[in-house]
Amino acid sequence: MYVNSNRSINFLLMSMSLIVAGCAATPTAPISYTDKSPINFTQNKKLEYTIRKAVDGRLKTAQAHKNTVWERLLSLYSLPDINNERVERQLNWYLDHPAYIARIQQRAEPYLHLILDEIEANKIPGELALLPVVESAFIPDAYSKADASGLWQFIPDTGKLYGLQQDSWYDGRRDILDSTQAATAFLKDLGETFNGDWCLALASYNWGQGNVWKAIEKNENQSLATDYWSLDVPRETADYVPRLIAIAKLFANAEDYNMHLNDIPNKPYLEVVDIESPLDLQKAAELASMPLDKFMKLNPGFSRASTAPQGPHRLLMPVEKVALFKSSLAQLPFEERVDQTQIIREQEERAERLARVEQQKADRAERVVAQTRQKASQGIPSKYKVKSGETLTAIAARNNTTVQALLKATPSTGKEVRSGIVLKMPSGITKDELIQWTAKAAKNKADNVKVANTKNASLSSSKKSLESNKTSSKVTLASNKKPISKTVAVSSVALSKSQNSRKANLVIAKADVTTNSRTTSKKLKKV
Repeated sequence: MYVNSNRSINFLLMSMSLIVAGCAATPTAPISYTDKSPINFTQNKKLEYTIRKAVDGRLKTAQAHKNTVWERLLSLYSLPDINNERVERQLNWYLDHPAYIARIQQRAEPYLHLILDEIEANKIPGELALLPVVESAFIPDAYSKADASGLWQFIPDTGKLYGLQQDSWYDGRRDILDSTQAATAFLKDLGETFNGDWCLALASYNWGQGNVWKAIEKNENQSLATDYWSLDVPRETADYVPRLIAIAKLFANAEDYNMHLNDIPNKPYLEVVDIESPLDLQKAAELASMPLDKFMKLNPGFSRASTAPQGPHRLLMPVEKVALFKSSLAQLPFEERVDQTQIIREQEERAERLARVEQQKADRAERVVAQTRQKASQGIPSKYKVKSGETLTAIAARNNTTVQALLKATPSTGKEVRSGIVLKMPSGITKDELIQWTAKAAKNKADNVKVANTKNASLSSSKKSLESNKTSSKVTLASNKKPISKTVAVSSVALSKSQNSRKANLVIAKADVTTNSRTTSKKLKKV
């Protein structure tokens, strides 16, 4: 894929020159190949030298790692080589933390080939395959305080927009295959929205399209440049794009930076295996002869002890484990595929947790009644002098009474009281008021118990349903049995159908974004 001839180098130089516009070239700190004045012969030479140096670095790294994912990754690079203070700062951080880079590579190894398949299928820059470094450090079940999840850190709304199933059994944002297909489709849409300016597209992935358009319009109104490097963005977004460019530069020039790259072969690591019906994850790991924690790193989308009853009925596992898994699964009796008692146990524990919450609410109501009785029996002062800043509500709460009772005891005062006024205080909480409060607390407790009983009845019904589903599921499995086991690379036809379906669902949303690109305010916060 790489050549050393001058002719090939010149071709690469010409290609890179054409894509320099991929990220707008008016950074806060000067970029090495950019200037506002007309480019003269000397500047052309400087540009040629910068591009040649970048290409030479990639060629050197690729030649040192033939037939690996690194060679393939570098062949897909298409972002311009950007050098400025913000990028250098991020690059220096990575260079100062080689142990972190080693961990990143180790975590990424199972996923890189699959990710590159989707990068190529969507025809987007290869550098974007490294976005999980910035988003999640390649931790598949990573979760952020912004409610973003998975390798690509989708938030719930954006995940739903791109077809990612999310329920109590399964979260497609964490699923390696589903989230990667969704993320690459999303990035492609952003690239088209911003006319191939990948810096703005990446900023939108992090900050939201609406926010980026607002920042652009703000600069336009002030007659300022509207490229990414000139926009007023939050600190996180200001570091986001430089961080990706820096890690891409580091891997491209690994030989020059004396950075070790793990030997990751350019061949499928994972295979998609159709299991046709629910299966215990612990049992699945045992059938594949894998530790459960490593197995779950490949299937982090599942949230319970077994795969979801309604699907997806497929698992990802290392290619070399598939034959053993399929053979062992074929010998497993159907009734042993899912431990029904484990599912029932999970539902019982959930019902018990809900019942405890309801009981705690009832107990709190009873304590309020008891405290009210105690305070009422102690009596309250006959007069009260209003202090500066106090309100009737605060006075009533402090003296175990109500605003209505205060107004009744001192008819001359209004709802607004001034400092220094003396209020007559009610003689105490009346028996009728206490009876009303007690009755209200008792009703709340009864309602809570009713809710708990209803949930327990539902649980009992679900137990019967689980038992009856054993037989019906077994019949369905027998009638629909058809072995489906394909590698990610080979199953491109099936996956493309899924992608086409997802894209069909996005036609209206995408058209809306294109039509209203300068006015949209919809927030697709950090994905």
